[in-house]
Amino acid sequence: MELITQAALACCPHPKLILDIGCGAGNNTLKLLQSVSPVHCDLIDLSLPMLERARERISKVNEGDIRTLQGDFRTIELPSDHYDVVFAAAVLHHLRDDADWEAAFRKIYEITAPGGSVWVTDMVSHESQMVHALMWERYGQYLESLGGSEYREKVFDYIDREDSPRPVTYQMELLRKVGFDQVEILHKNSCFAAFGGIKG
Repeated sequence: MELITQAALACCPHPKLILDIGCGAGNNTLKLLQSVSPVHCDLIDLSLPMLERARERISKVNEGDIRTLQGDFRTIELPSDHYDVVFAAAVLHHLRDDADWEAAFRKIYEITAPGGSVWVTDMVSHESQMVHALMWERYGQYLESLGGSEYREKVFDYIDREDSPRPVTYQMELLRKVGFDQVEILHKNSCFAAFGGIKG
């Protein structure tokens, strides 16, 4: 969170409009608001309780407008060339086939204001099957250290059933393809990465 909010502010020191896709309890927006306020915030999540929690927390530290939108980002109507900062944390790995990925990234580009940026933190896969197997094993060992082999299998079964992460390289190429002029990798550790794109 610290990394992507710092990058967002480096690119746009005084954002007026932000969008938090899959906002959960609003952690990324709250982190940004530690450095700049007031900001007009649009929050999207499938969960109404999460949206209500995010609104409650953000309203305590922000005098800007807060709009909550319950539903799937892909089907919610949003204004073009609008947001100075777009956050997408732990949400894009739920996208499915290549067409779904491209449509989602294209929409993110369209709603980002000129000079604005999008910042992603998410689970990622790898281009090389050998490297992916290595990183998945490392992640599995971490999960086992938290809750044993049953927890590891539970998490991996859920990922196989619900998720389709893509490599960082795939997503960086897609950011460029849909129109982002500059792309940046901020951090990568095993199966997780933070990166973004800047719209000229």
